[in-house]
Parts: sequence; structure tokens; C-alpha cells
Amino acid sequence: MKPLDHAEAMSVIKESITQIVPDADFAQVEPDDKFRDVLELDSLDFLSLVQLLSERTGIRIDEEDYPELTTLSGATRFLVDRSKESPGAAP
Repeated sequence: MKPLDHAEAMSVIKESITQIVPDADFAQVEPDDKFRDVLELDSLDFLSLVQLLSERTGIRIDEEDYPELTTLSGATRFLVDRSKESPGAAP
């Protein structure tokens, strides 16, 4: 998989959240807001999101990574950075 840029990572995150919360209103979510609170995702929703992100990006996401996935900006940064580290990523 090729490394993700900021826009691609944000798109994957928003599309994945929308699969779990179809009426998610991203207009009310600032980049550094804890989107689980704003969009009212419970623990199972969050685990579903983690699984979707992993499946769609090919990036392994471990439990210790969860704190980085609490805001849109943090999750985007995580996916961009991790996609550059993936074995299939181009230098």
C-alpha cells in the first residue's frame, strides 16, 4: 500500500465513521475535538471504527494506539505516519 497523505487519511476516517454513524455531522467536529464524544460513539462503535480503518488502510492498529485515534487530527496524523512505516510503503 502506498503512503497516505493528509486528505486521503481524513477521507478514510470520515467514510469509516459514516459507516458506523450514518448521520454523523462533521460540521460540528473540530479537528482536535474528541469525536467519540461529539458523535456519541460508544466503545463498540469505536472498536468497529478501528477495525474498519485497519481493513481499509492495511495498517495494523493495536490497543496502545487507541489514544492517538480520539480526534480527527490525531487519527489522521496516525494513519499518515503509520502508512509511511508500513512494509509495503514506498520510501
